[in-house]
Parts: sequence; C-alpha cells; structure tokens
Amino acid sequence: MKSYDVAVVGATGLVGRKMTQVLEEHKFPVRTLTPLASKRSAGKEISFKGKKIKVKELTQHSFKGIEIALFSAGATVSREFAPIAAKAGTVVIDNSSAWRMDPEIPLVVPEVNRDDIFKHHGIIANPNCSTIQMVVVLKPLHDKYKIRRVVVSTYQSVTGAGQKGVDQLDEELGKKHGETHKFPHRIAFNCLPHIDVFLEDGYTKEEFKMIFETTKIMGDNSIKVSPTCVRVPVFGGHSESVNIQFEKPYVLKDVIQLLKKSPGIVVEDDPSKNLYPMPINAYDKDEVFVGRMRIDSSAPNSLNMWIVSDNIRKGAATNAVQIAEELIKGRDQGRGH
Repeated sequence: MKSYDVAVVGATGLVGRKMTQVLEEHKFPVRTLTPLASKRSAGKEISFKGKKIKVKELTQHSFKGIEIALFSAGATVSREFAPIAAKAGTVVIDNSSAWRMDPEIPLVVPEVNRDDIFKHHGIIANPNCSTIQMVVVLKPLHDKYKIRRVVVSTYQSVTGAGQKGVDQLDEELGKKHGETHKFPHRIAFNCLPHIDVFLEDGYTKEEFKMIFETTKIMGDNSIKVSPTCVRVPVFGGHSESVNIQFEKPYVLKDVIQLLKKSPGIVVEDDPSKNLYPMPINAYDKDEVFVGRMRIDSSAPNSLNMWIVSDNIRKGAATNAVQIAEELIKGRDQGRGH
C-alpha cells in the first residue's frame, strides 16, 4: 500500500490532537507526519505511533513534499495558508469555516456526498460539527421519503468552543484555577442559546451554518432548516432534538430498520430499557447515534428523533480523516489527483 506524507495544521489544539489520534487508530498510511502550529506552539511535542514528534512553526514553506494536510487552526489561518498548500500540490482538508460556503470548494460528509471529494481543486471543506451528525441521519431518510423541512434544537458541548470553553467550565466547577471568559455568561449549571455571533436577522452564525451547509451537502436547496443552537455544560458530545417533515408517508419501524442499515449510524432506541443516545456514551466514538424516534402526530408525515455524536471526533477529526481515506481510495481507483 502506498503511504503518504501528511501534515496536521493546528496540531496542538483539541481537534488537531484528535486528528493525530484518529490517523493512528484508523491506521491511515502515513509515511511521515508533520505537526504544524503557531510560533508560540512550535517546539512542543505530540505522540504518534509511540514516538514523540516536535511541532514545527507554520510558514509559507511548510508544505513542500506534503501530500495531504488536515487543517484545524481557525478560519484566518486557513484563508492564508490553505491556498499556499494547494499551490504546492498538497490536498487540504480544512476544518474551519473559511471555505465551507465557497461554491468552488466541496463540503463533504463521506456517508452523504462522497463523490464530491473528487471535484476538489486542492481544498476540501470539513463541515460544522452540528451539521455533520445531522446530515448523516438525514441522508438515507431523504433518499427514501424526501425531506421537506427540519426543525432542530442543538445541545452543544463546551469542547465545540475549543480549549478555552473547556477551561471556563472547569474553572466554574472548581476543577482548576483561572479566569477564562470564553462565553458571555456563566456556563456551569446554565444553558446559553448563543453559539458564535448574532446576525442581523436574529439567528446566530452557527444556526446560519446549519441551514446552508445542510442544503449544500445534501445537494437539495428545497430542504428547509430551522435551527436553534444552544451551548450546554457538557464536556464532550453534541446532542440534537430533530423534527423532520417528509413529502411521503412513512412507517416508523421501516425508518428504524433503514437507519440500522445505513453507514456510520448506531440506533439506540428502546424506551423500556431507558436506552437512548447520550453524549457520555458517544465519547471518543466515530459513529452517529440516533434514538427517541417517534411519530409526530401534530403535522403530516412528521418524525421526532434525538441525535448524538462526539463533536471532536465525527464532528471534526474523524470526518476529516474519513475524507482523506476516501481520497486515497479514489486515487487507487484512478479518480481525482
């Protein structure tokens, strides 16, 4: 099997460290791993396959010989360095918001739109974490019943806000000392209906992402999405209450069986045993978990469900590595470049 020279940009951050972990766990064929980060983080060490590797400073010259680069260093860094990497012949899989809505950049969840990977021009965008877990479940349902409308309320963990989000909750719970102010209010024992910045129409940027990323990934602008995104005092894993209205009628047991057979999904749905998805059980797992499925009798052809996934894994690192895995499979099959 061919092996690849891989870089991880933002290697010392929450997602960057998880990307390195997932590359190792998935046995991705890495010939050399180059961890890159800001000047402040250069010189730190990360572990990969039992070895310590020093983090290098990210510069314009970092991508010579790099075939695949996983970026997770924020939109500003991605806007500057992803085109530089692509020009050097590197395929960039970018986890930031920088390229997601660019019509020329594929936005990919492999279970949903794998073929879009091979339309890239050097950059592939990794979607928002809350969008990823939802569309994995929506895709097989849309193919069979055609979705008209989705109403989603998210319950997003502090890890979605990065290390500072984790630090603030730790400090408020008395687990560590400090005065981190990542959120505009206390997060411990609280819920904040506020993720990212507010836009003029009253929605937040996170909610905007869910609306427009869903239609781009699903390839269908007719799907209407109404989101409310909430930050909750959970250390890992995003949860979503999702109401779906279909064009076609459905039978609940058929929906459950369809999702059981769909890639990347685990059905946990047995109320008699108190079995339903929870973020604590999704921790460090690659799958999307779905349960609490029930008929919504208030509107025709409507369904309620509860979706949970580890936002740092499937919502970020794992999805990026899966894109890379499909990319190299396609190369082996003579697709892409």
